[in-house]
Amino acid sequence: MMEKHAKIYVAGHRGMVGSAIARELERQGYDNLILRTHSELDLTRQEAVEAFFAAEKPEYVFLAAAKVGGIMANNDALADFMYENMVLEMNVIHSAWKNGCKKLEFLGSSCIYPRMAPQPMTESCLLTGELEKTNEAYALAKISGLKYCEFLNKQYGTDYISVMPTNLYGPNDNYHPTHSHVVPALIRRFHEAKLAGERSVECWGDGTPLREFLYVDDLANLSVFLMNHYSGDETVNAGTGKELTIRELTELVAKVVGYEGEITWDPSKPNGTPRKLLDVSKAAALGWTYKTELEDGLKLAYEDFLNNPMRAER
Repeated sequence: MMEKHAKIYVAGHRGMVGSAIARELERQGYDNLILRTHSELDLTRQEAVEAFFAAEKPEYVFLAAAKVGGIMANNDALADFMYENMVLEMNVIHSAWKNGCKKLEFLGSSCIYPRMAPQPMTESCLLTGELEKTNEAYALAKISGLKYCEFLNKQYGTDYISVMPTNLYGPNDNYHPTHSHVVPALIRRFHEAKLAGERSVECWGDGTPLREFLYVDDLANLSVFLMNHYSGDETVNAGTGKELTIRELTELVAKVVGYEGEITWDPSKPNGTPRKLLDVSKAAALGWTYKTELEDGLKLAYEDFLNNPMRAER
């Protein structure tokens, strides 16, 4: 168990996941958080990261920092996504180990699993098949990070763990018009269409892929829970165990935003992986389950979007 006054470093605390973890830690009474912005500490610079860890020596690390984006961003910048994520992961994990970090938690993504993995996907299906090409670079970087944690455990006896979330959404999301994930992209698109009085909104693909979505504050709760209650080399899936089609999601977001026009589809655009549903029985067996239903979470996400208009410019 983490002591309430322990030094805890949350890497990426300004992102959606990192900020949620910082909020959850503070909610639970942890009062010695170490936080650095990108301008204060560039995690891709090895010398800077090593100096930071040598000076601060955090006892616990939540590695939530990452270069992230949707299908278009991943597909257009494969080299950037692979390089930046691998470099920052290795810098943080290696420096944590060198400076005696008691425990580190690595935040990954369900895209690490094979494109055609049996559904729902168990933790053991990792590296059993080909990855989805549209986010292969990001997935390879995340696999490298979790495997490095596993190898440190085996070679040096560390207590480094990893958690693999399904698709996330919620406060402090990225609403960039081309670089965002599906939920924030839809929220922005329908909001702007509603304001402009547009009669129809065109969406990518054919709407048939199945997806699972987890509210980011629920992930943060699981992340702190695992840091206190789980040790092991195998990752832990984070999700709801529920899925819906992209078409159903799109209609639900339109409802939440209040857009009443027509929704059309462009099948010439990529769908991505046909289905991505996580097997969450491992987290359930540990005693954890999600709390926020999708429609309730979407309402909270839209409220956050309305209250923070500058996020739409990122």
